[in-house]
Amino acid sequence: QSQEKGFNLIRREYFLSPNQARNLSLPEIDTEYAVFIDNDVLYTPQWLENLLQCAQQTGASVVGPLYCEGNPQDKIIHMAGGLAHFEERNGKKRFIDKHFLAHQPLEKHRSKLHRQPTELIEFHCVLIRTEVLTKLAKFDEQYLSTGEHWDLCMTVRNQGGEIYLEPSSRITYVPISSLNWSDFAYYNLRWSNDWNRISLNRFREKWNLAEDDPFLKGHYNWLMYHRQLPFKSMIRRILPFKRGSWLFDNIMVPLEQQLSKLLRKQAQNSP
Repeated sequence: QSQEKGFNLIRREYFLSPNQARNLSLPEIDTEYAVFIDNDVLYTPQWLENLLQCAQQTGASVVGPLYCEGNPQDKIIHMAGGLAHFEERNGKKRFIDKHFLAHQPLEKHRSKLHRQPTELIEFHCVLIRTEVLTKLAKFDEQYLSTGEHWDLCMTVRNQGGEIYLEPSSRITYVPISSLNWSDFAYYNLRWSNDWNRISLNRFREKWNLAEDDPFLKGHYNWLMYHRQLPFKSMIRRILPFKRGSWLFDNIMVPLEQQLSKLLRKQAQNSP
């Protein structure tokens, strides 16, 4: 495809974390803007043109589209911008993360959506000015599985840049429901407890958060749940819901933990 379409394919013969992959692209960027996209999203017409127009008209450093999720025909919102900041609660610094209109039907809220500044976008799809990337030098590679979008957004805002939501640009994130066997090694490394802990500890230490921050604890549990989804989906296809859930929670979770360790060792020992 790179030969047919005329693009440069950068490849390494070992597994990469998302920020490692993004950093490999930085020396190749010679345009005013760059777009980072994941491989599990679908696009609507004019998605890129509308992101560019927003950046040009507002001077925004970073622009994110309206993120939807699931079946594109259902038009369910994943996030329409959000919050990413710190507040003091009971004498402690706490991290506040919020996705606006998460899991809401687009048609119900379409009239409310308009171009506006936001505190948060995600790496499903994001347009960034190259001068911002130059200031960053590189993405923080200690974020292995999570946290890189919070870190980017707060760093850009701390440097005086603005982040915009451009809802006339829309993409749909399609969550995984099943895996091929060849995908399991990387998937389990990508969402492993080790990578999750390293990522959240990096965020906590870099931004001076307490170890008992409730959001970070809850997010760690969500990351483990996310890793287990393909296993749970497989069990539920075989057994009724209640019986399948009991089997998964009481038998498959311990087995999944052991299998994940084995697959993670296999992935980490790759060239």
